[in-house]
Amino acid sequence: MRRAVISGWGRCVPPTVLSNADLEGMMDTSDEWITVRSGIKERRISHVEPSEMAAVAGSHALAAAGLGIEDIDLIILASCTSDSVVPATAAHVHRLLEAPVATAAFDLNANCSGFVYSLITASKMIESGMYSRVLVVAAERLSALIDFTDRSTAVLFGDAAGAVVLEPTEEEYGLLSGCMQMDSSALTYLEVTEDGLHRMPERHMEDAYGGIAMNGREVFRRAVVAMGDLSVRAVTAAGLDLDDVDLLIPHQANIRIIDATARRLKLPAHKVYTNIHAYGNTSAATIPVALTEALEQGYISPGSHVVFAAFGGGLTAAAAMMRWGERTEPLERSDAVLAPTERSLMELLDANFQVYGFPEKLK
Repeated sequence: MRRAVISGWGRCVPPTVLSNADLEGMMDTSDEWITVRSGIKERRISHVEPSEMAAVAGSHALAAAGLGIEDIDLIILASCTSDSVVPATAAHVHRLLEAPVATAAFDLNANCSGFVYSLITASKMIESGMYSRVLVVAAERLSALIDFTDRSTAVLFGDAAGAVVLEPTEEEYGLLSGCMQMDSSALTYLEVTEDGLHRMPERHMEDAYGGIAMNGREVFRRAVVAMGDLSVRAVTAAGLDLDDVDLLIPHQANIRIIDATARRLKLPAHKVYTNIHAYGNTSAATIPVALTEALEQGYISPGSHVVFAAFGGGLTAAAAMMRWGERTEPLERSDAVLAPTERSLMELLDANFQVYGFPEKLK
């Protein structure tokens, strides 16, 4: 049976760090308050657009697979923070990677579930024989949407990109099952309030723009249920038992949601990969970044059963069950890096302050 296996992986995290101590200097919060409620210690702030982070992550994934961009049939860019609406951000990534005209590319926006949605979509395209090699990239610059006058959301989000290459295999590896869902009854629980064409008739130039807005209590409650339910469904659909799961790589949104999902799968802490403390919530990018680090740190072995689980705005949710292939080391390495910046943290955040307002301690 033809399946899709991950053959390459890579990540890109910007160098500028926004720590909890930095946030303490802006608003009425503390390291303890943030850590207890989210598990986050710091997050990254990008000085470049999502497409540039995507190109770096994609270059590392291609090298790990031992492939060039000319070997790729399709690029899927998972993001909710696009460089532009027209053209799609995938076009910018296509250009930066110097992909040939024959390589198709499109955006997929399922918010924080975007990577798992894209992984399942790409895998099914490969299984069908439509494509053979697909580059899936998730890239987010959520920092551009942060309103630092709202401490409930300002402490949560950061920027990053991660990527994987998928190829066909006839072995018993690859994607074994996948589940996706959408609970649109809760679509207003997580949104960017002044975004999209449906807002245009009522928007006036003098109006303040709104950043990310979230009903934290409802999102938390629904996320715990959705991630747990879909993870169990994915394991069962693969014909496996919960005891067969070797590693859970969940969306890194909140350590309490991660812990609840792990309990639903009856997994001990050493079978759950987390890096939320270092990067915060980078939306669609959290899972591929975590996957790359898990491989580097030896959490995954040939044949490991790995569960990916995510939820996001919409409210979307998705889970995938994968049996890892024979290789856990990259075939080659890329020297791709982001262009350097001399801008300070506060210089990078100044646009947020101008658009959304200054946080209380900087007024």
